[in-house]
Amino acid sequence: MQPVVELRGINKSFGAVHVLRDVDFSAYPGEVTALVGDNGAGKSTLVKCMGGIHPIDSGDYLFEGRPVHVHSPRDAGALGVEIVYQDLALCENLDIVENMFLGRENTKGLILDEPSMEQLATETLAGLSVRTVRSIRQKVSSLSGGQRQTVAIAKAVLWNSKVVVLDEPTAALGVAQTAQVLELVRRLADNGLAVVLISHNMNDVFAVADRIAALYLGRMAAQVKASDVTHSQVVQLITAGSAADMNGASS
Repeated sequence: MQPVVELRGINKSFGAVHVLRDVDFSAYPGEVTALVGDNGAGKSTLVKCMGGIHPIDSGDYLFEGRPVHVHSPRDAGALGVEIVYQDLALCENLDIVENMFLGRENTKGLILDEPSMEQLATETLAGLSVRTVRSIRQKVSSLSGGQRQTVAIAKAVLWNSKVVVLDEPTAALGVAQTAQVLELVRRLADNGLAVVLISHNMNDVFAVADRIAALYLGRMAAQVKASDVTHSQVVQLITAGSAADMNGASS
């Protein structure tokens, strides 16, 4: 199976600090790839290189098998790469529809096309089987943490995205809301998207991930199928950069 996104030999430095060293990373359609690593391992930098926020110093960026140049978030978005950051970037004073179309509003001439935006928002939420939102005209300030995360994810998939990166989507959520968001993460992959899940929570990782990519001090320690490794082996990859009895499982 061909990856949707494939990064090969990626290097990124900030001044004298070499943050990413020859990193290889792949994300596949219909799968959740968990990107794990300790604080400072390079996860955020790798994702920001994928999203066009940081230029890559050297290495190759392939999308659906062909080399591409991503110089900005607009370039990444045009390919179909959307990132949902931990702060969600939602405007609390706007409602769900206004947030989902913020900066990309549908218009008829100089007038906002509210009916078409409402219809697309409703269809997107329904397509994700989201039933926890009372009204698409609710202000975001009235939503729970899980509902906000759902809106941010729906906003990302609204634009025919092929890759969705989720940065710690369950970090501030309770048990029930975490379960709802993880169910949504799995559903994104089941709908054919390549999902990259950044998480420190190993229970979340093993609950939904098909593959696990572990960064250690700016290097990719391993990218393996989740079924081929144990919880303790992943912890070893994160904390020591290698794990016992891996049986050559890296891929």
